[in-house]
Amino acid sequence: MDLMVMENIFFKRSISMVYDLKGSARSRYNSDTTGTNKVLLDMNLLETLRTKPIFLGSKAKRSLERAVWNDTSFLASVDVMDYSLLVGVDEERKELVVGIIDFIRQYTWDKQLETWVKASGLLGGPKHASPTIISPKQYKKRFRKAMTTYFLTVPDQWS
Repeated sequence: MDLMVMENIFFKRSISMVYDLKGSARSRYNSDTTGTNKVLLDMNLLETLRTKPIFLGSKAKRSLERAVWNDTSFLASVDVMDYSLLVGVDEERKELVVGIIDFIRQYTWDKQLETWVKASGLLGGPKHASPTIISPKQYKKRFRKAMTTYFLTVPDQWS
């Protein structure tokens, strides 16, 4: 087993909301949102964005998109999928704190088989429905598209 240790991106921060974002709507809602330290998911974010959109300046949006692009290019190149963007909302500083996290899982033959079986509907479930396990290339595309649409750019005098 390999273990990767990363810095605590929430250290000395006042984080009010935490989101674990994968860019998928399937099973990505946490109905238990009460209490502290609750991690919310993609559908929770989309629900919140309807009334409280998260705006980024154009420079911050470009930086986020560039980082997501570079990280997902690397992860797909080594056949990794099933990662998340961890997003913390720091209300005090009016900042988002982000980092890619999760089980960094390679797309091995067993995951390829799972994709095929789930997509075919052989074991029940809707036939031709989007499988939960997809190839690193598909995962990268879905992830990038979602992260681009989740965060809006603040209009400025040039847009």
